[in-house]
Order: sequence, then C-alpha cells, then structure tokens
Amino acid sequence: MELLKINRDHFLFCCALLHVLVLAGGESLEASQYKKNCTYVITIETTCTWGAETSNHVSLRFGDTNSSEILVRQLNSKHLRQVDPLEPQVLDDIPRKPFQACTVDQFVVSAPCVESPICYLYLKLIGNDDWRPGFAQVQVLDGSHLSSNYFYFRRYLPRHVWHGLDVCDSEVTPFGLKKKRKVHVNYP
Repeated sequence: MELLKINRDHFLFCCALLHVLVLAGGESLEASQYKKNCTYVITIETTCTWGAETSNHVSLRFGDTNSSEILVRQLNSKHLRQVDPLEPQVLDDIPRKPFQACTVDQFVVSAPCVESPICYLYLKLIGNDDWRPGFAQVQVLDGSHLSSNYFYFRRYLPRHVWHGLDVCDSEVTPFGLKKKRKVHVNYP
C-alpha cells in the first residue's frame, strides 16, 4: 500500500513539473512565434507601354535582412485604390481593376512586422497575359523607417517565376550567398 502512495506522489510531482515546464516553454514560444502584425501599403505602377496591363493574378514577396519574409498570394484581391502618379493623392474611391496601363495602384496587407528595413521585393505573374510594371514600393505604416526604397522593373515580367530585386546585405560563404529567412504566408 505504501508503494502505491509513493508512486502516486511521484506521479503528481512529475505532472506538476511537466505543467511548469510547458507553461515556461509556451511563453517563450509565444513571444518568438507570434510577432505583432503591421499594416503594409504596397504601391505598384504599371507602365504606359502598349499591352502593359494584365488581368492575371500577381503575387508578391518582400522582406528584410533579419529573416522576415512576407508572401502575398493574389495581390489583386488586396486592391485599395488608384492614386495620381505625380501626387500621392487618391484619384477616387471607385473600385477599379488593378494593373491597368498608366496607373498606380495601392494595396493593403496585414502581416507580421519586419525587424529591419525592407530590402528585397519579388513579383510573380500567374496567367497568360503580359505585364510591365514600372516600380513597386512597400510602406510600413507602423514604422516608416522600415519602408522600402523604390524597386524599378520597367520590363515585361516572365510568367510563373519570381522576378525582382534584392539589395540586402548577404554573407558570402564557400557554398554561395547565405540568407536565412522565415516565410509568412498571407492567404486571400
């Protein structure tokens, strides 16, 4: 009978210890995995070249040097408005189709915050149309010092592949460039 009492005490002690470890470990995991969300305003110009517009789906990925990457599938569904290319004023709030020739479109995305300034941006055209973006920029509303510079394209994008610019600092290793990044997917 005493052996049963000892085993029960050991069992309770182990359960209490396990509970404490789970709570302590869970708190540190929450802090590292669940980062604060930021609001990003993405501005993309479509050039005035004949045939520059597209009705295809466009995906976007951008990030910083500190392993934060934001992936936005079907950017078209995040369309906010068209703006005047010469002044940052809203032309109107009438919903319009994005990526028309000679337009500047803005999109709003909420995703985990980047930790340093955005230094790369890639676009992916999915479909059969051609598209010729002029520039793209990402503004971080929760920290303007994290916003990107302009990324200039000024050429037709290849279809079904990521195409863009990366101006991040990288570590050169004997095996190539070393870039560690976490991907955060933003579903439509």
